[in-house]
Amino acid sequence: MRELKGEKLEAELERLERMREYERQYDSCAFICGIDEAGRGPLAGPVAAGAVILPKDCEILYLNDSKKLSEKKREQLFEEIKEKAVAYGIGIVSPERIDEINILQATYEAMRQAVGSLAVTPQVLLNDAVTIPEISIPQVPIIKGDAKSVSIAAASILAKVTRDHMMIEYDRRYPEYGFARHKGYGTAAHIQALKEYGPCPIHRRSFIGNFV
Repeated sequence: MRELKGEKLEAELERLERMREYERQYDSCAFICGIDEAGRGPLAGPVAAGAVILPKDCEILYLNDSKKLSEKKREQLFEEIKEKAVAYGIGIVSPERIDEINILQATYEAMRQAVGSLAVTPQVLLNDAVTIPEISIPQVPIIKGDAKSVSIAAASILAKVTRDHMMIEYDRRYPEYGFARHKGYGTAAHIQALKEYGPCPIHRRSFIGNFV
């Protein structure tokens, strides 16, 4: 990643310091875990969740809400987060399960998976906007948390990149839908393909009633 210098570096470090506000509030906790999801809105593919515990003194330049980053930047940060994290976990819930229990419950399930796969147990969870049922660890829901907390931002990148990689794989299996381009979201091209070819095995039947 390109080195920042002088005023630009100073501004970036100040931005990251502001994004540690919630982490500072729970400084007495050894392990603070950020949690976020990717893929609640698409018509196809799984929902993914990331859980990330960063070291207290961790510095990852450009760390931000995954939606504010380019694909190239996300890929770079994805590797750096995995390398520097104390622990990280990913949860994946299938389109079939989404249809079975609804997208909100499937998102919670993916988040529980992600937390459950961590190598260490966190003392507090910083969540992007939600409170996850059936988890005994104290939770702090933060609206737009992926732009306000370094831990949640890291989790958002892990979830987003993991899911994007899966959709690129699905594109090879079902090339007529263009999953590599739109990642399963309801773009005009995707809806057109859905009408033309009908649904494939990874489409969420509960999401596509208006189109097929």
